[in-house]
Amino acid sequence: MSLNQVYLESVKKQFLYYKTIGEKAIHQLEPEQLFHSFNENSNSIATIVKHLWGNMMSRWTDFLTTDGEKPGRRRDAEFENDVTSKEELLQKWDEGWNCLMNAIDSLSDDQLTEIIYIRNEGHTVLEALNRQLAHYPYHVGQIIYAAKMLKKTDWDSLSIPKNNSSIYNQEKFSQEKSIKHFIDEELKRIE
Repeated sequence: MSLNQVYLESVKKQFLYYKTIGEKAIHQLEPEQLFHSFNENSNSIATIVKHLWGNMMSRWTDFLTTDGEKPGRRRDAEFENDVTSKEELLQKWDEGWNCLMNAIDSLSDDQLTEIIYIRNEGHTVLEALNRQLAHYPYHVGQIIYAAKMLKKTDWDSLSIPKNNSSIYNQEKFSQEKSIKHFIDEELKRIE
């Protein structure tokens, strides 16, 4: 397997991991909690999802042939909380992530060095993927943090639960060494 193939497989798994933990956080909430803003300078989870959706649809639709900032994108409107239901929110969530995953699936390993544009700034495909691999987890982290605050003590951990690191490490070190992507096991653990 070439280095580029390894990268494409790895980046897809990374995105899938953040999609999955974001969904796990969203599903722990009551529908009305998704629309709660802590103050006038903060975004609700629904608003963050809407922004992710807008960004993903703009960046990854026809990304090899058109600028990643599509003329029809209304970024400022992404921060207006007009999503009205959890179902609509999850539909946007899935549509955005599917657009991204389909874009990655469409790539051949020799396309990682092709130049694409975001707001007329050239990026290699690899750089564009890395740019969004920093951006999307940033917002997923916001979703998770807000969800924890809203749930208070009734939270199902999405990582190693508090005060369980020793147990987790003991289990990991009791297994034979192996070469695998850590996300494969993490995705199984949180499913």
